[in-house]
Amino acid sequence: MNTGLVLSGGGIRGVAHIGVIKALEEYGISPTHISGTSAGAIVGALYAGGIKWPDILEFFKVIPIFHAYRFARNKPGFLDTEKFYDEFKKFFPKDTFESLPKSLFITATDIIKGNLVIFQEGELIKPVLASATFPGVFSPIVINGSFYVDGGVLNNFPIEPLLSHCDKIIGSYVNPLKSIKPKDLKHSYNVVDRAYKIKSVSDSIAKFVQCDLVISPEELSSFATFDMRYIETIFEIGYNSTIKKLNYHGYIKQMEV
Repeated sequence: MNTGLVLSGGGIRGVAHIGVIKALEEYGISPTHISGTSAGAIVGALYAGGIKWPDILEFFKVIPIFHAYRFARNKPGFLDTEKFYDEFKKFFPKDTFESLPKSLFITATDIIKGNLVIFQEGELIKPVLASATFPGVFSPIVINGSFYVDGGVLNNFPIEPLLSHCDKIIGSYVNPLKSIKPKDLKHSYNVVDRAYKIKSVSDSIAKFVQCDLVISPEELSSFATFDMRYIETIFEIGYNSTIKKLNYHGYIKQMEV
């Protein structure tokens, strides 16, 4: 039986995916196919590559995202995404989808053509970096002559690649809509940003019915996209939410980690 795991985007909230993976392992659930975008692409790639959850968590703690030496020069973004390549090369020395123990699907947005692309074969690291390239913050990644950015722009819950391959699908969605008040909409850009988030969340939630199990902790809405201070808290939220959901649905714990 093939089990799929779909991992949404959500910036540093993606650390909750690691907690989800830890909980699934404790209940003897081992996904065979992974589909991820943005932060979910990073977690998904590391997990598909056989990296253990403590090491994936450590990866998010030690990678210095906002260091000056990574600032972009003559590129459309504040940070040069390609400067993260060497960090990923340590985990993926063969740099191919085919070398991974688990099947992996990564989504990224072709910013030139305006369409979503699903990567599943060939070169691995650049598609992962492209999928996590938050527009305006990180510079786009060039793949085969085109520019790619965050897959979450067009699809923040990429369940589609798993539908034809998996008997069961588990979803981890870490980008819930934050509750606001009228006073929070002081400027036009606040309204535009809110409208974009509503559309993205609505599109993702509509696909939850295609999953056999969905973990989507509402409390993650209080954490900012790039706030690195609460990594352990976010990890625990993902873990505890998954344990509660598995217990509710009658799953039996298989092991202690």
